[in-house]
Amino acid sequence: MMILTKNKPMIVSMGPHHPSMHGVLRLIVTLDGEDVLDCEPVLGYLHRGMEKIAENRTIVQYLPYVTRWDYLATMFTEAITVNAPEKLTNIQVPKRASYIRIIMLELSRIASHLLWLGPFMADIGAQTPFFYIFREREMIYDLFESATGMRMMHNYFRIGGVAVDLPYGWIDKCLDFCDYFLPKINEYERLITNNPIFLKRVEGIGTVTREEAINWGLSGPMLRASGVQWDLRKVDHYECYDELDWKIQWQKEGDSLARYLVRIGEMKESIKIIQQALKAIPGGPFENLEARRFNQGKKFRMEFI
Repeated sequence: MMILTKNKPMIVSMGPHHPSMHGVLRLIVTLDGEDVLDCEPVLGYLHRGMEKIAENRTIVQYLPYVTRWDYLATMFTEAITVNAPEKLTNIQVPKRASYIRIIMLELSRIASHLLWLGPFMADIGAQTPFFYIFREREMIYDLFESATGMRMMHNYFRIGGVAVDLPYGWIDKCLDFCDYFLPKINEYERLITNNPIFLKRVEGIGTVTREEAINWGLSGPMLRASGVQWDLRKVDHYECYDELDWKIQWQKEGDSLARYLVRIGEMKESIKIIQQALKAIPGGPFENLEARRFNQGKKFRMEFI
């Protein structure tokens, strides 16, 4: 930390080992009292050689690694790992497996948004929502644990389907969670959305324009909160999302409030998607056994110069 003079800005090095940064990046912050005048991010503190590890692993062996890419949304990292070879080799996923995937992905989205919401509110001075979100998030992890055997690093997706079928009673348990959680989102909104202190600290703060969001390659709620109605579930038409009724959540202001509203809206839409999928989930296999031919191909050796 370097302090220039009493009347001039203070430059603070935040991270990469700051307790709130998790070691993933460094921020060089210029402060004028409590106002942040400038922030220079320094990236590159989280490269773990995942691509190199993948070179001598099968996909089944590699899936436990990808769940650790983003431990807040592990189902999504598993999904992209199996979706790519499925598309390349035209492997058909059974309808039941696709519905199970959708349910797991949307539960993972809710868990991720909850863990964004709690610390976000704590950072701007509201500690109570932090405890609320962990209450609901633990229920989602209970559902994950009963279906996959793991609370966080699930290793559940497989090429052509999922590892195991849903256990007996799981669907009813998940429907009960949806009925419980939807009113809780409304409770969050009553507590937070129109709070004047909250609005003072997020409205017009951290604005990212539509052009900036596109040029910077932003995705997810960051992109949709800046006026871009782009959602890969609609664009790529993967799994069975086209068979369900849901809408893209977006805002045009691009500030911290808009990003909050997008995530709140997405949690509501996720519950709607899960409820539809649970009621429409068909019978049949949970895995395309033909996909196991992947493990019977010719062995080859990669050499790098």
